[in-house]
Amino acid sequence: MSDFSFEHLTPALILDAIESLEIYVTSGLLALNSYENRVYQFNTEEHGRMVAKFYRPARWTNEQIQEEHDFAFELQSLELPIVAPSQFNGVNQSLNSLHEYKGYRFALFPSVGGREFEVDNLDQLEWMGRLIGRIHASSAKKPFKCRPSVNAQDYLHASAEVLEQSDLLPFQLKTAFFAILNPVIKQAQKQFEEHIQSVEMIRLHGDCHPGNILWRDGPSFVDLDDCRSGPAIQDLWMMLSGDYMQQQLQLETLIEAYEEFNTFNTSELNLIEPLRAMRMVHYMAWLCRRWQDPAFPRAFPWFAEEKYWENQILALKEQLSDLQQPALKLTPY
Repeated sequence: MSDFSFEHLTPALILDAIESLEIYVTSGLLALNSYENRVYQFNTEEHGRMVAKFYRPARWTNEQIQEEHDFAFELQSLELPIVAPSQFNGVNQSLNSLHEYKGYRFALFPSVGGREFEVDNLDQLEWMGRLIGRIHASSAKKPFKCRPSVNAQDYLHASAEVLEQSDLLPFQLKTAFFAILNPVIKQAQKQFEEHIQSVEMIRLHGDCHPGNILWRDGPSFVDLDDCRSGPAIQDLWMMLSGDYMQQQLQLETLIEAYEEFNTFNTSELNLIEPLRAMRMVHYMAWLCRRWQDPAFPRAFPWFAEEKYWENQILALKEQLSDLQQPALKLTPY
């Protein structure tokens, strides 16, 4: 089964997959906003409202998905607001969280609601700092065995190869694009590898941006699909926004709350801009990789437009400048 075979995931197959666990849909089957996987909300009489998540074929191994689930169970057992998958008897009649039906791997979750996290709300940032501190205090106790890590090869070099081979980048902009992309990659790798040596690699949420945080009487994470090993700052920097002074205030709010539960290594602040550059490059390559999936041209039509790539050239120039500036620092007390 290829990476882009969701076209065979019909409503009938989805219902059959759910019912293979003796879970019966009474209403719903509403497609939720997810591109990497396919996610559907539905109602049941016995279990209430639930969500079925069908994993993108060939992206993760079964062992990597199970490690994601086990991480969620571990954090949930500490009464942290993580939505872990539900466990049901599968075809082998043993209690499992990961199931397979006609080549598709899937999991069922309880459905939770909430509004989006407000990046400019310092009270919410403080709450998030405490939550991430509590998560990292537990996650640092043992490593992942199967999940990948945050590293320059995957985020920068493999991504650059995808961009070089893509025909989505307009031919007339290729020279200008790679003229700025290559120095950004060189500088980001240099700084990342220079500072990552003194940093502990721990288990992370991995993609802790505001869109992945639900807020309802406090924050919660709906799943850990991108969990991986990396520096603690990876789970913090994506909540920073605005100019230098705004980010300074946000950072100090986050770290002060984080340190109520876990010690933060301030040398990790040197990784913020390299990690930002790595995410920029990786995101463009991700869209290129997924473009054969019909959902992506529908959801991201601007990605194939010349204006998008012109803006990326400008954004990369700004990022190269930011890489050359002093790192954010905490104000000494």
